[in-house]
Amino acid sequence: MIFVRHAMPVLDPAVPPARWHLGDEGRAAARLLRLPRDAYLVASDEPKAVETLRHAVPGAPVHQDPGFAEVHRPAAWQPDHRTLARAYVAGTHVPDGWEPPAAVTARFDAAVDRHRARAGTRLLVVATHGMALTCWLTAHALITADPARFWAGLRFPDLIEIDPADRKAPH
Repeated sequence: MIFVRHAMPVLDPAVPPARWHLGDEGRAAARLLRLPRDAYLVASDEPKAVETLRHAVPGAPVHQDPGFAEVHRPAAWQPDHRTLARAYVAGTHVPDGWEPPAAVTARFDAAVDRHRARAGTRLLVVATHGMALTCWLTAHALITADPARFWAGLRFPDLIEIDPADRKAPH
């Protein structure tokens, strides 16, 4: 499986992050990704994730699943977002109104299972978001780094490849 952290969107404080789209820089970066044309592609239902795969593999079908969406949180612009997000993925603080990490992991697990079954023998490629992916990888002990450091080090876009056999069963 390959997980793709979406490319850089256009940041607009007047628009909820879940509705942000890629800008020119993000589209160009997505086009540089080298993903197999015959892979099974699925993205969260957020435009920036869908657009990342559409620009990475033009013309290929991109399925959408809200199970791969970013951590649900208040849509209001938060100038201290990076500080809040680092504490969240580190497991030291869940801000008011933010989805609990266990809930993120449960919905992400269900989405992975759904799309692994649909992908069959094809490579599963999932376009998702930094915090949700970090929660899931941490819950399954698939990263050895400090989760906050891992999250902060993710690029726009970024690729994380894992062997599905390494995935631990959900708790």
